[in-house]
Amino acid sequence: QVQLVESGGGLVQPGGSLRLSCAISGSIFNIYAMGWYRQAPGKQRELVASISSGGSRNYADSVKGRFTISRDNAKNTVYLQMNSLKLEDTAVYYCNAGGVVAGSRLELWGQGTLVTVSS
Repeated sequence: QVQLVESGGGLVQPGGSLRLSCAISGSIFNIYAMGWYRQAPGKQRELVASISSGGSRNYADSVKGRFTISRDNAKNTVYLQMNSLKLEDTAVYYCNAGGVVAGSRLELWGQGTLVTVSS
């Protein structure tokens, strides 16, 4: 059983910071990319940040300069450091990973962690 478990969400004030973690457990191999998506109420899910197996990073324009994605390959964990949080960052944040599970290449998702930015 492969699981992606997010943690680190919570309630923060505008301008505050949070660090999200996504731990991957189980028999997944050859992870080629990991990323963070978010979905705000009434909106579509959007890519926030991604990191490839080679360390190449991409960010949504709305978070550039504020968010940083990183990974620990030995722990199969990906992080999202979020600084200077804004009200519009409020969303459920989902971890995503692409890898090989039971011989098949799959995209996997966590259950999400809620980030609420409010004064």
